[in-house]
Order: sequence, then structure tokens, then C-alpha cells
Amino acid sequence: MKKIIAVNAGPRKGWNTDQLIKSVARGAEDAGCEIEYVDLFKLEKYTGCISCFGCKQEKTYGKCICRDGLYEVLEKIRNADGLIIGSPNYLGNMTASFRALYERLVFQVLTYNKENPCCNQHKIPVVLIMTSNCSEEMYDAIGYAALLEQYKNTLNTFVGPTEVFVCGDTLQVNDYSKYNWTLFNPESKQKRHDETFEEYLAKAYEIGKNMV
Repeated sequence: MKKIIAVNAGPRKGWNTDQLIKSVARGAEDAGCEIEYVDLFKLEKYTGCISCFGCKQEKTYGKCICRDGLYEVLEKIRNADGLIIGSPNYLGNMTASFRALYERLVFQVLTYNKENPCCNQHKIPVVLIMTSNCSEEMYDAIGYAALLEQYKNTLNTFVGPTEVFVCGDTLQVNDYSKYNWTLFNPESKQKRHDETFEEYLAKAYEIGKNMV
């Protein structure tokens, strides 16, 4: 049975990013895959790449050797048949937890060799999910579309064929009255969530099935 690793790089269990990741995973599971979930915010302490260059040495070529909380996650991905990873957009980018994994995942197989820039011999399909409170209609204007294209191209090259799935204008909290967030219209946020989020979950499910 094929195995897919589903990684939540967001801190909020049960909210938008988490739900979409699990919906993709359910689609893949119903198509016959085994799913293993990883919550980056529950791991032992870890960092991004520390430039030790252990992954460039002959004995450990192509393999991150930094033994912190991400070490086993990288091992799981290395031996998986697919990767689902999702993150909310924080301050115009993915979370710091996502970036830490992304750096380690990519840099370990980057060769700095013109003829063969990547030493990864086990390419796997990737589904990259991003959620945001910004509407998708604004993605081109504010650079989110370019950001996601860059992530997609890099993951295509170093991990495997990548599909990007986005969900914008998300509901952030159940009760906006607790906060002085005058930028948002709570009624509009709730209405959009009620009218569209199930559709996003259904699309995510189909992406998971097609991933297999």
C-alpha cells in the first residue's frame, strides 16, 4: 500500500488549514493510500537549515543529518509515496514552521552541480495548500500568486510534481466581537465560510483522490 505523509504547518488544530489537509488526505486514503499525519507544532524543538553541509558529504549525501524534531519527519517523507503539506499565510508568507521544513527538505538534495542540480532519486507527488484571510482575487496584486509559483517550481524540481491549492478570505475566529479588528466584516466572513468552505473541502478531497 502506498503511504502519504500529511503535514500541518499551521498552529490551529481543527481550523481551515487543518481541515483542508485532512480532506485531501481522506481522498487519498479512500483511493487506497495509508496516511500518516504530522503536526509541526507538536514536535520537539527544531530549526531551519543550519548550513552544516552534512548532506553534501559522501557518507550522508542527500540526507539531512541534523537530529532535531524534524529529523524523523524528513525520514518519513524520504520513504513516502506522496506529501501533503499545508500552511496559513502569515505576514505574506508561509509559517516559520513550514519554512523550516521546506529549507531542510530542499537543501538536502540540492547539489550545487550545473549538470545535475538535484540528487533526489525518489520524486513523489506533492499537494501544497495555503490558506489566507486575504481574498484569492488579490493574490496577483499583492504577490501571493508569485510566491506560490516559486514554491511550486522549487518543489517540482527537488521533491516532485506539485499541485497548489489555495483557500482565501477565510474565517479566522468564531467570535470577532472579542477583537477590535475593524478591517474585517464579521458577517461577511461568516457568510462566505458558510457558503463556500464545504466546496473547498470537496475540492480538496478530489485532489487527494487524483493524487493517487
